[in-house]
Amino acid sequence: MSLIRSAVAVPMCVWLALCAHDARAQEPGPTPGATQEPLTLERAVSLAAENNESALSAAARSEAARARVSRALAFFLPRLTLNGSYTRRPQESTRQVGDQTVVLQRFNALGANAVARITLFDARGFPLYEAAKRDDEATALDAVEARRQVGFQAANAFLTTLGRQQVADAAERRLAYAKQSLEEARARAQAGLASTNDVTRAELDVATAQSQLADAVGNAAESRLELGYLLVAPVQEPLAAPETLFSEASRPVDSFAGLAENALERRPDILSSKLRVEQQKALAREPLARLFPSLTASAQGSATNEAGLTGNTFNGFLTVDLTWTLFDGGERYADRRERLALTRVQELDTQARVRRVDVAVESARVSLRTAQAALELGEVAVKAARQNAEETSILYRQGLATSLALSDAQVRLFEAEVSLAQARYSLGSALLELRAAVGLDPLGKEP
Repeated sequence: MSLIRSAVAVPMCVWLALCAHDARAQEPGPTPGATQEPLTLERAVSLAAENNESALSAAARSEAARARVSRALAFFLPRLTLNGSYTRRPQESTRQVGDQTVVLQRFNALGANAVARITLFDARGFPLYEAAKRDDEATALDAVEARRQVGFQAANAFLTTLGRQQVADAAERRLAYAKQSLEEARARAQAGLASTNDVTRAELDVATAQSQLADAVGNAAESRLELGYLLVAPVQEPLAAPETLFSEASRPVDSFAGLAENALERRPDILSSKLRVEQQKALAREPLARLFPSLTASAQGSATNEAGLTGNTFNGFLTVDLTWTLFDGGERYADRRERLALTRVQELDTQARVRRVDVAVESARVSLRTAQAALELGEVAVKAARQNAEETSILYRQGLATSLALSDAQVRLFEAEVSLAQARYSLGSALLELRAAVGLDPLGKEP
């Protein structure tokens, strides 16, 4: 009988296995591209620089400055104006001159007038043109600085989002530990090995862990929204940890000393501020240029189909004008004093910016050194807290530790993991701060 059952069962099992294999073969496989690629720090910085309104508006202001240079250059170039006219009259006007009838006004009168003007000399044009060029150069640097700052904002938001996500993960692990402790407490209470107070305390720990998890998840979601705002695109994909940034930030602080040497030559905001001083100096020279006379020339030509008594259908002339304002009520001297004062203001602002660079660099180095120390201590603390939580859990199962000690161990582990996450991403932020101070972009390159 057993032989018959075996003879029936073996083919049946083989048939079921083949059917299962065919069913799996017919199941649709994963759609190509369905898994989202993680968003990297480099990609986030690039998206912010390309899409953020602050960077785009700075670029538009740079285009406007270039247009002002063209307008200042037009001061030296000639201007040509052409006018045409057509007049329809109800009747012609004629005169008899000897044996000839001369038409003074025709039924259909046509006329054309061309005027060309050029400034031969006007001293005001030179400082105004120089000021426009300095403004163009400074505005272009302002656009570079705007893109750089937007990149740092995106990079810091990226790190903040990653850090809050790590906190949410730690809160989720704590909730799992709390639920496990609650099950153990209930089992021990049912077995008479522990009081119901242990169960109550474990339930309180679960509720606290759930509340902390909700807060952590909400903070992470809020930070992700802020990151999406800076990138001008919703961030749905996971974030890739910037290991290159963390590796660079772990280097000895003294190895970054060389970055500060050329900080003033790299910082677009410092270079722009110096150009603003030159622009203001050029504007301050413009009122003095009004002391000189200006010389202009104009040529005018006209054509008509009404020759009149002269018999000429074309006429033209050339004019040279000399204008010299000997006294303008003191306006140019007032403008001169105002612009000199504004130049001094710009110089003092530039000096303050230059002095701030050294302070910013040293402050960033201190922050980097502090973050490195905090990360080392955080790693040691997490290792010790994890070991303490595991040992306390074992002792609690054996009845050698109280539920209060177990709860405290789990809380300390959670706090240590949160501190480690904050220290890890504070280290990345400190390196970003140093790069910003020395004039580099968030990726450590010259802008």
